[in-house]
Amino acid sequence: MAHVGVPQGTARKRRSVALLATGVLTIPVLAGCSSGGGGAASVAVPQDIAPASRDRVTEGSTLNWAIDAVPATLNTFQSDADNATTRITGALLPSLFPMDARGEPRLNPDYLESAKVIEQEPKQVVLYKLNQQAVWSDGREIGAPDFVAQWRALSGKDSAYWTARNAGYERIEKIERGKDDLQVRVTFSKPYADWRALFSPLYPKEVTGSPGTFNDGARTTLKNTAGPFRLRGVDKAKGTVTLDRNPRWWGAEAKLESLVFRTVEPQKRDKALTAGTVDVADVDPATANRIALAARYRGGNGQPAHGPGADITPAAALRSWALAHGSDEEAAETAQAARAENRAAIAAYAAEQKSLGSFAVRKSLEPAYTQLAMNGESGPLSDDRVRRAVARALDRQELADIVLKPLGLPAKPPGSHLALAGQPAYKDGSGALGDQDTKEAQALLGDAGWTKGGAAVTPKEAGSEADKKKAEEKKEAKPGAEKSGKAEKPAEKSEKPTEKAEKSASPAEADEEGSDAAGSDDAGKDDRASRDEGLYIVGDDKPGGRLARVLATAPAAAAHSAALQRQAGALTGTAAEDGADAKVSAQDRQPGGAAGAYAPVGTAAPAPASVRGRLGKDGKPLTLRFVLPSGPGSQSLRSVGERIVEMLDTVGIGTQITKVSDDSYFKDHIASGDYDLALYSWPATAYPATDGRPIFSKPEPATDGSLLVEQNYTRVGSDHIDQLFDQAVSELDAEASRDLLKQADARIWAAAGSIPLYQRPQLVAVNKKLANVGAFGFAAPRYEDIGFTGRQAAGSPANRKK
Repeated sequence: MAHVGVPQGTARKRRSVALLATGVLTIPVLAGCSSGGGGAASVAVPQDIAPASRDRVTEGSTLNWAIDAVPATLNTFQSDADNATTRITGALLPSLFPMDARGEPRLNPDYLESAKVIEQEPKQVVLYKLNQQAVWSDGREIGAPDFVAQWRALSGKDSAYWTARNAGYERIEKIERGKDDLQVRVTFSKPYADWRALFSPLYPKEVTGSPGTFNDGARTTLKNTAGPFRLRGVDKAKGTVTLDRNPRWWGAEAKLESLVFRTVEPQKRDKALTAGTVDVADVDPATANRIALAARYRGGNGQPAHGPGADITPAAALRSWALAHGSDEEAAETAQAARAENRAAIAAYAAEQKSLGSFAVRKSLEPAYTQLAMNGESGPLSDDRVRRAVARALDRQELADIVLKPLGLPAKPPGSHLALAGQPAYKDGSGALGDQDTKEAQALLGDAGWTKGGAAVTPKEAGSEADKKKAEEKKEAKPGAEKSGKAEKPAEKSEKPTEKAEKSASPAEADEEGSDAAGSDDAGKDDRASRDEGLYIVGDDKPGGRLARVLATAPAAAAHSAALQRQAGALTGTAAEDGADAKVSAQDRQPGGAAGAYAPVGTAAPAPASVRGRLGKDGKPLTLRFVLPSGPGSQSLRSVGERIVEMLDTVGIGTQITKVSDDSYFKDHIASGDYDLALYSWPATAYPATDGRPIFSKPEPATDGSLLVEQNYTRVGSDHIDQLFDQAVSELDAEASRDLLKQADARIWAAAGSIPLYQRPQLVAVNKKLANVGAFGFAAPRYEDIGFTGRQAAGSPANRKK
């Protein structure tokens, strides 16, 4: 999926930009290390690209590849770079250490003969030996001046360069020419374990040599490239970026004559595939299912297996023919019109199925995981016991199954925040938090002060009389509210209305002041928002009432309704007649009846907790605001979110679901901290010591009282985690560095700000005649090897070499 706007400045030191999972958060993002540490079970899901040797791939033709939009920039180091930027520049610019199928960086022989650390003391020195054939498209050799210019642009020392990421470059002390023009010596001021992450992609000095060309010169064009393709043009009106073969490319010649990246919105991909305007497209599960269905359109007898005409039996067809050719002219005319309409529908559907049938869905797991994020800045989740309780309430295996099992993909929940199965740095550290355990979750909540009776409070009496009698009321409680005054609304909502007033307060202050900080206007807005999101108010306030209102989700409200019906049956003697559904439960017989709902006149007052025992504290119910995207491509996230709501309900945690547009989901809610719970994704990386730190580092207070969070949108971190990252990124022994990262991951699990749920599925619709393209998994594409198989090349017309 496509990443939705990380605000400029939030990712200053991250090497790669965040991926928005709205289930949809994806974007490709992001040392030579020995394997080990992951265990025998740590196996990466293989890529699915229909591999074929180059001699089986036809020369020539054009491939059309769907992207979400023409990228705003072709400079991957700028804040508005996106998935399309990465995809396109991958075919145009040098990548010195691309990731392989196991998620490890591998030296690219097209650009390097070798690259290694040649000195560690007194300072780390890396020597790059360049491929002597490597040249830019203008014929100039790739060399030290290009490395120097990129270092100066990304070092952070010159603020005139508008760059969103510079991690690692600030550690370089100097770059100089080696023994000859093909050698580049890089000396570091501080040891840097992830040195292979640097200079990929490598831009020519014509782009990075000055702030003007860096900031603006590479946004819509790249005049000088050094990949198997070169940029022919960008047409924003048509929504296309066109590449053609680079005549100066020294490696294996690209099999395709041209490569067109074409804008197709995700929700319109099925139409584009049917129309044949694209050959490769990332698709959602619904479109993938349509393609799979098209492959089964014709049954064994050649008749349609689904769609118009599939349910017509031979007898029905004979009756229709008889009517159409019968003596009753009016009936015949009607039957003939119906038959013509049916034939047209069958023909149109058959053509659509034939088009879709020419595609295959290639699937793997994306190098990214979706997590449940908990905002620990304020409110109940600022207490680590509540965060751990939320985590222990989740059945991560069940949530992974919801998304991955229907697609036939492995559904093992990730065990690490910093690596995925198959990568050398992977180790399952989830044991630091523990598996799903309802009793343990409830015990943690009780220890944090959230109890079943905690949401019940006595409403304050309004009016001057109440104020005068305040001292007396502490000694002697009165049975009801003053009839002359209007009872104030007790605290009834989630933490969110008060959090805005608590942003600069400590977690302890937030707990003490939460019920008083919200104004009546905010409360009114939250009530309306709750109803808009399908929430029910259970236990409505009434004059003289002694109970706070309790928020319940729609399923809980349905349970209340059923309980009331059972109670009514018991009182009227009709329960036996209504069958099993009308049986009176033991809870219904208890004084107070169905929790949170008003019983018939004359019965006892309602119990203060919901059907499943909603928890509260200091008169406030434990309710968390769960923000989810509402777009058509986010259905899997919403399905997971709805199941999480049910899991939390079993331990007494209420949720208020707020659905927002995909466009605002990340920038207006996740990045700004306007949520309690949220689902989004982070990409895998070959360099977790560098890329993981800004995501999990401890937020620092700014001078204006706000928090500097970098990319730690959960606002949860610790000094110890930061220290482990700092040690890992400076440790040049690969095994020792990985051990430090595994320790950091265990502490990230224990902090319970981020709970990995599942590795994201990767579904790619690909023309069946295409080879070496599809669901790449960890690996970077080899664009020069992609092409059509068979004697007749497919795609748009193009000049072919004989």
